[in-house]
Amino acid sequence: MKVKELSEKLNLKVLVEGDSERDAEGCYCGDLLSWVMSRIKENDVWLTVMGNINSIAVCVLSDCACVVLTENAPLDEDARLKAEAMSIPVFQSEKSAYDLAIEISKLL
Repeated sequence: MKVKELSEKLNLKVLVEGDSERDAEGCYCGDLLSWVMSRIKENDVWLTVMGNINSIAVCVLSDCACVVLTENAPLDEDARLKAEAMSIPVFQSEKSAYDLAIEISKLL
């Protein structure tokens, strides 16, 4: 499923559109960046509360499909600018990672 379609079905707020035509193939929940970087898979949707520039770097290095900031976690301005420059889709939701992961598993 395309990231754009997934974001629409989940009613996610778009913070950075990025390359929303990427395929989303899985999901990973985590906030410890070094842990996420060693475990997330290519084309995963990453659910986190970490909205800083280091999160965008982890997304780029892991080649995940997009970042979803859960529980209305904010996106730092530096992170927003880097996500735009790297074409990383970033979304926001008021839901918890657990609730979103359940919904994503039903869609994928």
